Amino acid sequence: MSLELSLGFLEKDSLFLNNKYSIFPFVLTALILGGLSSSDTANDLWYLELNKSNLNPPGYIFGIVWPILYILMSISAFRTFTETRNLFLIQLFFNAIWSWLFFAFHMPLIALLNIWILIALNVKLMMDMIKLDRISGILFIPYVIWLLFASYLNLFIVINN
Repeated sequence: MSLELSLGFLEKDSLFLNNKYSIFPFVLTALILGGLSSSDTANDLWYLELNKSNLNPPGYIFGIVWPILYILMSISAFRTFTETRNLFLIQLFFNAIWSWLFFAFHMPLIALLNIWILIALNVKLMMDMIKLDRISGILFIPYVIWLLFASYLNLFIVINN
């Protein structure tokens, strides 16, 4: 099977990508992929030995917050799918690779640059969503705020380690 055939579902005219229900498997995949790289931070010696901010929440908080944010992101993307799908999928890619850059590859500086790109993409996306559907934009705000907080935590680690 050629690469062209195997990636056909990502083409703009693809029935799968034009179906707004397709956003849910993409979000679930990103959640799973991101979670795989950070699921065992309690036993990760590299992470445990890092100097972290006093504002760094306990690990279980991330397990509560992220699924809620992914649900809100999914609803926002679903409601504005036709107009925002490309930007949403791009930010979802950057979202998923942050965990790998930081936890799996131990590259906090590159992860920080990634999260800054992610923030810029999501501020743009949030503004687009607010213009298209106010509820979607409002539901997206907690994600952007959490990214700003995560950026601070990431920056603290870069500066202090």
